[in-house]
Amino acid sequence: MEEFENNVASVPAGSGAPAPSGPSGAASAGAAPALAPAAPETQAAKIARVKRELDAVPTLPGVYLWKDASGQVIYVGKAKQLRARMRQYVNFQDDRAKIPLLVDQIDSFEYIVVQNEHESLVLEKNLINQHSPFFNADFKDDKSYPFIALTKGDVFPAIKYTRERHKSATRYFGPYTDSRAAREMVDIARRVVPICAASCADWRNLTRKLEKLAGRGEAATPGTFLTPDGSIRPCFDCHVGLGPGACCGQITPEGYAENVRRVERFLAGHHREFVDELSADMRAAAAELDFERAARIKSRIDTIGSLTDKQHAVSARNLNADVIGFFREETVAGAHVLMVREGRIINSNEFTLNRGRDVPDQDLQHNFLLRYYDATTSIPHEVIVRELPEDADAMEEWLTGKLGSAHGAKVRFTAPKKGEKSELVGMAETNAKHTLMRYKVRTNYDDKRINDALLQLESALALDGPPMRIECFDISTIHGSYTVASMVVFTGGKPDKNQYRRFKIKTPLDEANDFLSMQEVMGRRYAPARMADERFGKKPDLIILDGGKPQLTAALKMFEEMGVTGIALCGLAKRDEELFVPWQDTGPVVLPGGSASLYLVKQVRDEAHRFAITFHRELRGKGMTASILDDVAGLGPVRKKALMKHFKSFKNLKAATLEEVKAAHVVPDEVAEELVRVIEQYNEDKRTAEDALARAATEGGAHD
Repeated sequence: MEEFENNVASVPAGSGAPAPSGPSGAASAGAAPALAPAAPETQAAKIARVKRELDAVPTLPGVYLWKDASGQVIYVGKAKQLRARMRQYVNFQDDRAKIPLLVDQIDSFEYIVVQNEHESLVLEKNLINQHSPFFNADFKDDKSYPFIALTKGDVFPAIKYTRERHKSATRYFGPYTDSRAAREMVDIARRVVPICAASCADWRNLTRKLEKLAGRGEAATPGTFLTPDGSIRPCFDCHVGLGPGACCGQITPEGYAENVRRVERFLAGHHREFVDELSADMRAAAAELDFERAARIKSRIDTIGSLTDKQHAVSARNLNADVIGFFREETVAGAHVLMVREGRIINSNEFTLNRGRDVPDQDLQHNFLLRYYDATTSIPHEVIVRELPEDADAMEEWLTGKLGSAHGAKVRFTAPKKGEKSELVGMAETNAKHTLMRYKVRTNYDDKRINDALLQLESALALDGPPMRIECFDISTIHGSYTVASMVVFTGGKPDKNQYRRFKIKTPLDEANDFLSMQEVMGRRYAPARMADERFGKKPDLIILDGGKPQLTAALKMFEEMGVTGIALCGLAKRDEELFVPWQDTGPVVLPGGSASLYLVKQVRDEAHRFAITFHRELRGKGMTASILDDVAGLGPVRKKALMKHFKSFKNLKAATLEEVKAAHVVPDEVAEELVRVIEQYNEDKRTAEDALARAATEGGAHD
């Protein structure tokens, strides 16, 4: 853990000493009575206890650690004001989906007071690395990523590809999520600037000799570079131009240090400045008539040029930035980092995270930034993201410290809304989506998640077996007009679109009435004739009704009238995504946030909603199209057909001006004028209807 200049206090909570057994703290005389085991603490009593303990927490910045009953750290967070932030959890003032599940497991806590937000950020990062809490977002695969390393602690530092834990005397470049790209970069760097490789046996022998001499306080002599047979023999890398000849004394430590400095700049992405320097060296060599050396330098410049040709130019400016994009699904997410140096993408890294839509965007981004920039040594001048972090100032201060620019350069976060940088974020998000898709294919993630979801639903809803066929219904209407219902089917946890059905509600309605609409749909779908119709498939294992308890009540009433039994039903409440079931009067079934079962239920519900809305809008559009042309005086069937033939579609007709309608020479001028007037009225009515639909959706009266 990093050290701070100020004193950091650690204060555990919920660890009071046990009370004495008697007035003096000793047991009474005689045989000690057997103590009955303490009754388990209820959830309400536990929360009340934690709330009391929070009264002693200071109103200072710091880091807090929530623990479960076993003492395991389950979440680490930071706060500008510890007491207020921690109280938000137990008072359920934090609306993140994971909070109820987290609070349910909280038994005790610790906190550490620091001096400012920057220190709390660094401490939070260290504690997350130390404890790997379950509720903090983390990389999905816990593997170590490859780096390129320079062994700066040696007299002649060597370059290597490694996955080792970082050492203080070694400088690392990366991480590289593509190991092949990391190995290729090592080869390219050595072709550009000769430097020893850590895998070279001659370099290892020389390093051991120099370490022994340093241990005895002796300096290297020409004899240090002799082979066992007394000769000086360059290694193979030196022969082919990849090594500078440190093993045979062809380069001094000072000259070698200059090569190391150049390699560092090259790996950091400063290619343009590096090429300028090499070009100057080449011209100087040519002026001295050292054409062999000039040719070698020219070859190195060509190597950099070929590398630059492969790198995608994304900015005409000298942009030095990391562009970070995310793509999330319910329980997993992909992250992609584009490393842009001198306006070119020099590397890209992809990661899979173990949290998705089950945590807020800010949480996911915050935890990823902590993990990624804790590991990497390549710190840009700018970090481009879709939304600025809530603690952007503290993040910028932390990364500026890691950058350690001799010129005082600072790191800043930007969240562009348009332009070149916004397009770069979109590119990173697209790559993040493909990162996640590849991970899912590689790990059979969808199949495993579906299996888990079906088993979880079987348990949560007390079914006789996994719901292999799920039917879900949704009603869509606007004030009782164009009321429709959708039925979607999921077989084996996947959409079975051949089994989808849609219904026009025939019950006369003056206003939206989901109760009557759902009763009609249940009667039509599960009537004996339809149950025997092979086109509707077999009897479902589970019926999900979008809307909650009213829809469930309507379906149960209709099932009772028809004598339908043996089918499990549940109503899905829209707001809290709770499942109401007939057999439980104490309240709805609440599926755990982020669980595979909740993801599947929401997927089924959203598909039913999409299918219903599509049908509703289709009917509404057709109805309004037919009625508008009927309202135009002097426009009969023949003229209607001629108009549609000329304008190809009603959309084009709506967009036509009076002059364009007259120029078509399909209808008389007075009919054209009436047509345009009616169309303008139609457009106004449409806008009014859409506004009413939006208000109805907000009030819960329409499913739009």
